[in-house]
Amino acid sequence: MKRRRRTSVIAAMVLCTSLAASTAVLYRIDRIRPQATLDEVLYVSSPAILKRASLGYDGLLADIYWTRAVQYFGRKHYNYAQSYNLLAPLLEITTHLDPHLLVAYQFGASFLAPKPPDGAGQPERAIQLMEYGIQNNPNAWKLYYDLGFVYYMDLHDYKKAADAFERGSRVPDAHPFLKILAAQMAQHAGEFETARMLWTATYQTTQDRQIRSNALEHLRALRVDEDVTRLQQALTSFGERTGHLPASLADLTAAEGLPGIPADPDGHAYKLTPEGRVEVRVPDDFPFATKGLPPGYKPPPKFHDQ
Repeated sequence: MKRRRRTSVIAAMVLCTSLAASTAVLYRIDRIRPQATLDEVLYVSSPAILKRASLGYDGLLADIYWTRAVQYFGRKHYNYAQSYNLLAPLLEITTHLDPHLLVAYQFGASFLAPKPPDGAGQPERAIQLMEYGIQNNPNAWKLYYDLGFVYYMDLHDYKKAADAFERGSRVPDAHPFLKILAAQMAQHAGEFETARMLWTATYQTTQDRQIRSNALEHLRALRVDEDVTRLQQALTSFGERTGHLPASLADLTAAEGLPGIPADPDGHAYKLTPEGRVEVRVPDDFPFATKGLPPGYKPPPKFHDQ
């Protein structure tokens, strides 16, 4: 009984010490920037200063900065922001305080690389973040995958994407699909099937619900982009042969030998406009599609009262 009580006392003391340390860290940061706004309070540009302010609790302060980075991105993304000025500095400070916080690299790259409003539109900063992560965690094969993903999806640099996947394939216990992706990049760069492989691999190698949902939405968008590309090619062929547009997609599929009237992933048939464009019927259902959208289409804002 005495031993159990002694354990409880020690645990309570550790908890109190941690809480006191958290308070001290935030107090020291506030002293550094006493007039700062809420966004700026947790953004001091020098990791060296923050390390001194952390009183040795680098990991705790890294967690604080990582939480702030997620909150900052979430709020900006929710409101379709076009600028994420603090995101890269917040992520870089987080990873300098704790170079082994893998989640900050993996999510950080997906926050930084995509164009606004889906991300900060800073793929170069995402690459710098990932390379720093690889430098400090050379056996984390998922970091090489994420690096190759940025090169492929956001910069369309297929040679560097292939190199990143190949580097990752040499890591002990790396997933075998890295070798396949490296070869796929070299032979079929830019094809729909390659992008499908990447998003499928993303879906299969994470248990995070948000990442899996995001991957599924991209796979749906890829299906739309592929369908619309194929149908537009069929329209071009039909027009060159007949000198006019088909009256409907049913006429097009019959004339070009397509297997039935094509439909989007939700089962809605695509529509043919009088101008000869193939469009989806409900564009809001495919936020990542790049084809089949009405001219000038913009997704609805996610504004909410705060």
